[in-house]
Amino acid sequence: MLDIKAIRADFPILHQEVNGKPLVYFDNAATSQKPQVVIDAISEYYQTINANIHRGVHTLSQRATDAYELSRQKIQKHINAQHEYEVLFTSGTTHGINLVASGFTQFVKDGDEIIISAIEHHSNIVPWQLLCERTGATLKVIPVNEAGELLIEEYDKLLSEKTKIVAVNHISNTLGTINPINYIIDKAHAIGAAVLIDGAQAAPHTTIDVQALDCDFYTFSGHKACGPTGTGILYGKEAWLNKLPPYQGGGEMVKEVTFAKTTYAALPHKFEAGTPNIAGGIVLGTAIDYLNSVGLENIQQYEHELLEYGTKRLSEIEGLIFVGTAKQKTSVISFNLNGIHPYDVGAIVDKMGIAVRTGHHCTQPIMDRFCIPGTVRASFAFYNTKEEIDALATAIKKAQMMLS
Repeated sequence: MLDIKAIRADFPILHQEVNGKPLVYFDNAATSQKPQVVIDAISEYYQTINANIHRGVHTLSQRATDAYELSRQKIQKHINAQHEYEVLFTSGTTHGINLVASGFTQFVKDGDEIIISAIEHHSNIVPWQLLCERTGATLKVIPVNEAGELLIEEYDKLLSEKTKIVAVNHISNTLGTINPINYIIDKAHAIGAAVLIDGAQAAPHTTIDVQALDCDFYTFSGHKACGPTGTGILYGKEAWLNKLPPYQGGGEMVKEVTFAKTTYAALPHKFEAGTPNIAGGIVLGTAIDYLNSVGLENIQQYEHELLEYGTKRLSEIEGLIFVGTAKQKTSVISFNLNGIHPYDVGAIVDKMGIAVRTGHHCTQPIMDRFCIPGTVRASFAFYNTKEEIDALATAIKKAQMMLS
């Protein structure tokens, strides 16, 4: 059992008023709040360590390098990567996906196919469209049913010897759908395709074991997992990372540079050009430590309770329509009020101190699939409470009364 009162005490931003009301933060799928230990770690880095890494013999540089690489080791252990050099620091999930999509330019040709799903974030759509434009490949899309679940039998039909890579999210940011990624990975590998998993929404809510999954690439953002913005990781199997060309050129990623030829550094530095977000990388490790101290299994269980409670409370509101009712889902509820634009609902709810997300959530194709302009999205984290969900239900009813 989680001590929610003690956990909430770790998050200073939660203890304030917005528009004269106690803040209720239900936009966790966009970004999570930060515990005091993460905030303090950022300050401590700049006060006591601040130096560039991997390049200096002086003491501060060595301390910074050690702290940065220790964070990489923490993340390696957290996702159960076989080698620490299979963990690349990035600026976030978008960076990781673009790195892989760019590198696959040399492995994809005219007539080849790339498979994604209908419930992808734009960051797992656009990079593959760009790859198709560069190479002449074709983008194939796994459709979804009315519940927002992938039609797996259609996925089976899409797979062929032309398929070069399958890129799907672990969990949908808009619908909360948990995809059957084990099946997706196994089927793709059976026909010789690589697999990238967008884990942006999974990392804060569930344990990740990349070796058990056997995925070729897995990427997530730090800021959704209690870490700083501008941080993230890309896991890649050693064999694939050795085959992919560098994504960027510059300092750090080189072994030797002459005007005639440049050779590249070993993993992971081959993909980490320039001065990185050193503080962010170090403190991402602090955030991972914090999540593990709470316990991902505890978080998953408690957030499922919030999901069930929130679904029950909101289902009591006449005229509320859920968007995304998958049997397997995480703590995200997307909905609309009949005849009312989601933006208007969000604006009224905000006046009552409740932060929800409105719009298409960077998943416009989902909205087109359901023929709606957008949704109101309430996404819960382990520092939220059932009492806050009660406040949301009250606010929705008020918005409905004012806007009907």
